[in-house]
Amino acid sequence: MTSPDRWPEIRGIAYGGDYTPEQWPREVWREDVALMREAGVNMVSVGIFAWALIETSEGVFDFAWLDELLDLLHDNGISVDLGTPTASPPAWFFADHPDARVVTRDGVTMGFGARGMASHSSPAYREAIVRIASALAERYASHPAVVLWHVHNEYGVPVGEDYSDQSVRAFRGWLRDKYGTLNALNAAWGTTFWGQRYGEWHHIGAPAAAPSVVNPAQRLDFARFTDHQLRACFVAERDAIRAHAPQPITTNFMANQSWTTDMWAWAREVDIVSDDHYLWAADPEGEVGLAIAADLSRSVGDGKPWILMEHSTSAVNWQPRNVAKRPGEMARNSLTHLARGADAILFFQWRASRSGAEKFHSAMIPHAGTTSRVWREVVELGDALGRLDEVRGSRVQAEVAILWDFESFWAQDLEWRPSVDVSHAEQIRAFYERLWRDGITVDFALPGQDLSGYKLVLAPAQYLLSAADAANLTRYVEAGGTLVVSFFSAIVDENDAVHPGGFVAPLRDALGVAVEEFLPLREGARHAVQWTGAAPATLLADAWQEDLVPSGADVRATYVDGPGAGKPAITRHAHGTGHGWYISTRLDAAGLRTVMNDVYADADVAPSVHPEGLEVVVRRGDAADYTVAINHRDGDVTLAASGVELLTGRAVDGEFVVTAGGIAVVRTDRTS
Repeated sequence: MTSPDRWPEIRGIAYGGDYTPEQWPREVWREDVALMREAGVNMVSVGIFAWALIETSEGVFDFAWLDELLDLLHDNGISVDLGTPTASPPAWFFADHPDARVVTRDGVTMGFGARGMASHSSPAYREAIVRIASALAERYASHPAVVLWHVHNEYGVPVGEDYSDQSVRAFRGWLRDKYGTLNALNAAWGTTFWGQRYGEWHHIGAPAAAPSVVNPAQRLDFARFTDHQLRACFVAERDAIRAHAPQPITTNFMANQSWTTDMWAWAREVDIVSDDHYLWAADPEGEVGLAIAADLSRSVGDGKPWILMEHSTSAVNWQPRNVAKRPGEMARNSLTHLARGADAILFFQWRASRSGAEKFHSAMIPHAGTTSRVWREVVELGDALGRLDEVRGSRVQAEVAILWDFESFWAQDLEWRPSVDVSHAEQIRAFYERLWRDGITVDFALPGQDLSGYKLVLAPAQYLLSAADAANLTRYVEAGGTLVVSFFSAIVDENDAVHPGGFVAPLRDALGVAVEEFLPLREGARHAVQWTGAAPATLLADAWQEDLVPSGADVRATYVDGPGAGKPAITRHAHGTGHGWYISTRLDAAGLRTVMNDVYADADVAPSVHPEGLEVVVRRGDAADYTVAINHRDGDVTLAASGVELLTGRAVDGEFVVTAGGIAVVRTDRTS
C-alpha cells in the first residue's frame, strides 16, 4: 500500500499531465517545456500509448526518441511518470498473435484500431508486456527524470471480460484453484437448478450469451476471475519493473466510474493509489460525484495521499453531450481532489491532439493555444498549487463510513432482480449526497474491515453480504456503533444464494427486523411515509416497499399508502450499546434529511454550519490543520476560520469571504 517513503521524489504538489510528444515535431517539444515551466508543471506522464514506437517489432527496440525526451524534460526541471504502453498493443503484435484478440460475450472477436488491451489470459500478451516493461525499466531505472512508473492505463476500460478460448481455459484453472472439486463448485453455484450440474471440468465454459439468464453464481465468479486476470497482468509488469528500478509503481484507477476492477484488492498491489476522474456532463452537480471518487481513492489507499492522474481542463469528447467547464470550475475540481487527499493534480492531456479519436478532448494547451481562457486558468492553477506545498502529506480524517463493495455490485448488477429502479450507484449517491450537503466528511469501507474508528456506518447498497461480514457489522453495533442499512441489503451470500432464514437474516440481531416480502412499485409510483421521529412529518418515497416485521426494533415510520400501507417502513433497534437503523424504501432528498437528523443524534455526529454550497474539508498535518473551502455558489459566502489563507497570504481572524465560484485554503496552527 501507499507509504510516505514511496512517494515520488518531487517537491511540493505534483502538477502536470499526460504528455504525448510523439505526436509533434521536435520544435514543439522545446516550446512545450518552456510553457510547462511557465505553468508551474513539475511532472508529466509519458509513453502510455507508445508501444509501436518503442518496440517496432517483436524484441526490436528504439529508445532514441525517448532518451532525447527524458533528457530534455530533466534539463528543464520536469520529472517523469514513465508509462508502460501495454494498454494498446501495436499492429504487429495482433498480426503475429491473432489468438490474443478479445472475444465479447456475444462471440464477436474485437479488431485492431482502437485503444484496449489484448486478452488478459493470452500467454503471448503476458510475455510481451513483461518484455517491454523489463526493457524500459532496465534502460531508465537510473534516469534522473524518472520518479514514478505508470503501468498500463485504466485496467478494465474499455476491455474487461474476455470470452476467448484462452480465457475459458484460464477460467477453468482459476475455478480448480478456488473450489478444488467439482462437488464444491456445483454446491456453490447451485447447479441443481435448471439441471446445470457439471461432471467434468472441461465442460465448464465462460458464461457467454445463452437463450436465457446464465447461472448468476457463475457470472459472479467470472467477474472475480476477470478482476484477478487483469490484476495478474499488472503484477507481472510491476515485478518486471521492480527487478530493475527503485521508484514507486502505480496504475490509474477509475473510481466511481468503472466497476470492473476491485479497487480494494488493487490498492494492495500498488505503491501509490492513482485515479482518473471525469465529470459526467449530464449531472448538474458533478462536484458530488467527484467528491465520491476522491474519497474512494483515499479510502482504498488506507487514507494515505494519492495521485489524481487524469482529469480534464474542460470538456471531454466521449459523452453524449460534452459540456465545457465554466470559468473557475477547473480550479474548483482540482482543489476538491486536493482537499480530499490528493497530493498530485494531473490532467489528460498536456497539448490537444490534432488527430485521432480524442482530438475534441480538452487539454492544458487547447487548440486555441496560449491566448485562451483555459491556458490562463492552467497557469493560475499552477501558481496556486505552488503556494500549497506545505499541505502535502497531511491527512483527511472521517467519523463516518459508507460501505462500498465491488463484489456486491457485480452480483447486484446481474439480470432478473426485483426492480430495475434499484441501483447501488443511485443509492450510494443519495446517502453520500445527504452527508455532503450536511458537511460531513466520509470514508468508504468494506463490511469486513475494522469499523471501530467510525461513529456512524451506512450500508446503502450491500446486496451481497457474507455471514462473516454480517457478524462484523453486528459486533460494530454491539460495541456502540450506529449502523444504517437501506433496502435490498443483506440479501445473498458470497455465492449469490439467499441467506438461510430469508432476506436480511444475517443482520437480524443488529437490526431487529425481518423482511417477509419485497414490494416493488410500478414505474413512476410514489407513496407517503409517516415519520414519528424527533420532528414528525410526512415523507415522500418511491420505487420500493417491503413487508417488514419487527423483532425487537422500534418503528419510526409507517407506510401511509401503497402495498405496504400500515406496515413499518423505518425502524431503529438497540443492540448492545449501539443502534441499527433500517430504511425499507427509497426516500426523496427531504425525507432522507429528516431521517438522518435523528441518525446523527444517535451517532453523536454534528452536521456543519457552513453556508449551503460551500464545500469544506479539513486536512490534518503534523502541526497545523488545512481547511479547504470550495464555493459552488454564484455569490460570495463567509467561511468561519482563523489562521492564514495560503493562496493570498492574508491573515484570517474568525471569518474569510470565499468569492463566488472561488476557493480558499486556511492554515490553522495547532497549539498542542
